[in-house]
Amino acid sequence: MAEPKFQIRARHTDSTITVYQAYSPAIGLPAARENRFPALWRRDRMTWIKPSFLWMMYRCGWGTKEGQETVLAVEILREGFEWALRHACLSHYEPGLHADRAAWKRRLKQAPARVQWDPERDLRLQPLDHRSLQLGLTGEAARLYADEWTVSITDVTSLARTVRAHVRNGHLDAARQLLPSERPYPVNEEILSHLHR
Repeated sequence: MAEPKFQIRARHTDSTITVYQAYSPAIGLPAARENRFPALWRRDRMTWIKPSFLWMMYRCGWGTKEGQETVLAVEILREGFEWALRHACLSHYEPGLHADRAAWKRRLKQAPARVQWDPERDLRLQPLDHRSLQLGLTGEAARLYADEWTVSITDVTSLARTVRAHVRNGHLDAARQLLPSERPYPVNEEILSHLHR
């Protein structure tokens, strides 16, 4: 059965959801060690969180891109994640979803969060037909994410490298067994209705 085109798939519990980010070691290592983002992490910048491990691997090149060498699994409160979705704006203008381009621009400027739906990736980081959610946080949302929603921060760089090595050696089953278990995230469609057509 085909995956729904727009669906959040993530590792989650009754109270948390795991998202991924990649940083330079100067930010990533102390964040994982201290279980909170260090002072070097800027709360006044847009930060993008990704519930899909493989999409994060695509974005950071398995932790090989400059400035993205440390891959973090950040467990955050579901109530915070859903607050961000409720207050988010789609990152691009969508006719039929927005009244007009000017209305979308006004909403985007005011929103503390924005959503992009990009093609999900397979183990070889090739695009799939269904989409993966990227959630951009800025202003109030970025501050809440760093200071109130974050439950734990884990360095998963070694996992990324191990999975990549299996893929490169053609051991896809071994790679697949190591992937974080991601399943559909139970969110009310009302929360997502303004974020896709």
